[in-house]
Amino acid sequence: MIWYIYYIIIKGRDDMALTNEDLLAIGQLLDNKLKPIKDDVRSINMTLENEVLPRLQNIESCYTSTYRRYQSGINQIEAMQADIEIIKKVVSEHSEKLKKLA
Repeated sequence: MIWYIYYIIIKGRDDMALTNEDLLAIGQLLDNKLKPIKDDVRSINMTLENEVLPRLQNIESCYTSTYRRYQSGINQIEAMQADIEIIKKVVSEHSEKLKKLA
């Protein structure tokens, strides 16, 4: 029956016009064919909403909090490097002074 309807719709037949009953039958066939697809799409949407999106939000929050910690750690490391350079300079100066005293 589907191929017959396809033939009428696609190829066209001048001697056969589609009646309301034909159109209703086509609609019912399409509804029957689309129902599993609609159910699958609904299931996928529910999975996305209930499982995937909460996990992505969790990953995002972990990532952003880790980024903030590392960012503040970088600032601390830069400050320590500056302090170390000052300490090296002072130790070097003190070493020279101690050599002169010895």
